[in-house]
Amino acid sequence: MPNPSSSSSSSTPSLESIRTSATALLTIVEAVERTAWEVRHAALETVEAGKRDVERLADASRSSRRRSLRMTRAAFVLGRIVASYRFHVTRAAFTTKRYSARALEALHVKNARLFRELSEELGGAFLKVGQTLGSRADILPAVWVRELSGLQDAAPPEEFSRIRRVLEQELGAPLDELFASFEEIPVAAASIGQVHRAVTQSGEVVAVKVQRPHVDERVEDDLVLLRHFVEALKPSLPPTDFDTIVESLVRGVKEELDFELEHERLTLVSAFLNEVPGLCAPVPIDGLCTRRVLTATFEEGRKITDVLDELAARREEDPAVDDEISELLASAFDAWVRQVLELGVFQADPHPGNILVKADGTIVVLDLGCAQDLLKPRRDAYRKLLLAFLVNDREGVVARLEELGFRTKSGQPDTLVLFADAFLNELRGMLSGEGASWPTASDLLERAKALKAQADADPVETIPEDFVLLARVFATLGGLFAAYRPASIGPKLTPRLSRALFG
Repeated sequence: MPNPSSSSSSSTPSLESIRTSATALLTIVEAVERTAWEVRHAALETVEAGKRDVERLADASRSSRRRSLRMTRAAFVLGRIVASYRFHVTRAAFTTKRYSARALEALHVKNARLFRELSEELGGAFLKVGQTLGSRADILPAVWVRELSGLQDAAPPEEFSRIRRVLEQELGAPLDELFASFEEIPVAAASIGQVHRAVTQSGEVVAVKVQRPHVDERVEDDLVLLRHFVEALKPSLPPTDFDTIVESLVRGVKEELDFELEHERLTLVSAFLNEVPGLCAPVPIDGLCTRRVLTATFEEGRKITDVLDELAARREEDPAVDDEISELLASAFDAWVRQVLELGVFQADPHPGNILVKADGTIVVLDLGCAQDLLKPRRDAYRKLLLAFLVNDREGVVARLEELGFRTKSGQPDTLVLFADAFLNELRGMLSGEGASWPTASDLLERAKALKAQADADPVETIPEDFVLLARVFATLGGLFAAYRPASIGPKLTPRLSRALFG
């Protein structure tokens, strides 16, 4: 007969077996929960990834539609401008020269406005090239230069959500992990990108330059159209080496899309200028730079023309102010002469927004997006050209111009020498001790007429590519000198230029 206690023991689970079963059950439940959460998390990730894919596809679709509309709009306006000039040439054959000249001036006004409005509307390469042409009185009629000069501050800011997306994709982390703070409103907006003030996780105040979304696609399209536009417009413009000029502009615009190249150049220029008293440039922040993002130290300062305007307003009541104006302009000139003749890498877009003045008078050189390298043999050749010109050595000027690659249609140097004289005459006067003889408006008009007549008679058919941006730099700086007419500039320029020329 079975033992009652034994039977009860075998049919009733022991405490240990209950614990074992419970532990196993809990393990299973935890595993199920973990799996469920993992599945849920994966599902959410899939949903979020799907949303991102949809956003990217929608963005790409919108971009494609915008791209098509931009090309159509650009082709229509550019074609209209070209057709109007060709019609003018035909009509001029049946009118007097005086009437034709007035009609051409009116046409310049109308077409320059159309091109400016197109540049503002489409942005991208159109805006960049429009900004560049606005400082090129040597290429375009004065009416075009006046109209396009207003494009420097024309770029509207990009929507910040799109800028954030570029930043996080490029730098590989959420914005709040990358920076302690980040100002959504940009401190500057340009055709290729825009600049935001931020603070790094280590507490350093920086300027973050971010490329606009899809700007690379727009630039490629725009440059194709612009090549055709300039080719069609050649007969209506003063004869010169447009092929070299256009290719230089195209190369420059494409290089502005490469922030890694700008990083390299800014590293060189900042290390060089920051050793010169009174000059400086931002320093790149490694680890926060990519092909489409460039982060550098934030340099406080005011636009040079704002400072000069304030000083010029006080000059009549306090003549000593002219010395301050002369010092600022001489320092700006020094910054570029040193870059060109000593360093061999120079910032090629010195419009007033890229030149700041610190509270202590230090000149800050910003934005190496548009820049150019100049190898030592070329620097030496330009140095010899400048020396020959300053000592009025005409034969030396001609020899150096030919060595550098300048050529006229006839092979004679008269057009080249006339252009060199117009370009550097004021500089020679400032350095000679005679003081600057600033041209009046009528002087400039007569000079322009003489240059045009000579260029028509014997055009410059070949210019070296490195001169295109070099001419732009010193034409822009020369414009500042002509605008503020510093009387006491010579003694300040002489030692600076002597150092660059002779070491």
